[in-house]
Amino acid sequence: MSTTTREAATRRASSAEETRRRIEDTAEALFRSMGYQKTAVADIARELGMSPANIYRFYPSKSAINEAIAARMLDGVEAELWAIARGPGGAAERLHLLLRTLHQRHLALFFTEKRLHDMVTAAMAEHWGVVERFIEGIRTAIRHVLMDGAARGEFAKLDAESTAGSIKMAVIGFMHPVLIAECGMREVSEAEMLADLDALIALLLRGLRP
Repeated sequence: MSTTTREAATRRASSAEETRRRIEDTAEALFRSMGYQKTAVADIARELGMSPANIYRFYPSKSAINEAIAARMLDGVEAELWAIARGPGGAAERLHLLLRTLHQRHLALFFTEKRLHDMVTAAMAEHWGVVERFIEGIRTAIRHVLMDGAARGEFAKLDAESTAGSIKMAVIGFMHPVLIAECGMREVSEAEMLADLDALIALLLRGLRP
């Protein structure tokens, strides 16, 4: 391939990536203003001055756009959790902060970004791969902290794999968007949910000590 051909291919790839980014940005803005369910591909195309057919050149369906936006949101949260898992401090402190942070990010999604919460809820219901990868990332980050804590003698010797899965299931009521929504509809305050989570984490940490 000549230099000129390679440069042309690079420009096309860059242009396509920029178009995908614009589609995702516009779709996310519409999800925030109109709601996930009410936004159609035609709405996204109209905002961008494109035809729906042009949108479909880059994304085969509305679900594919939704999945890309969910990936952007969840990848940011996962990066934050890994920064905590690999960060300074004792293992107990990091595990507490990791679980608290995950809960608070989901709380923010429900209480301040309700329309985006609906999108994530739909993603979980449809078993999108991006959500499954996010859940696996959470479990792996927890396992990392458990292994580090056991190696330091801060936690008892344990099967980090199965224990991470057990902790994930123990706190699911504070992490799953549908269950958080149920609490919100029953007028359970943010402070009450956080206090309950702190009590549960304290119980889990007592069980992990040597």
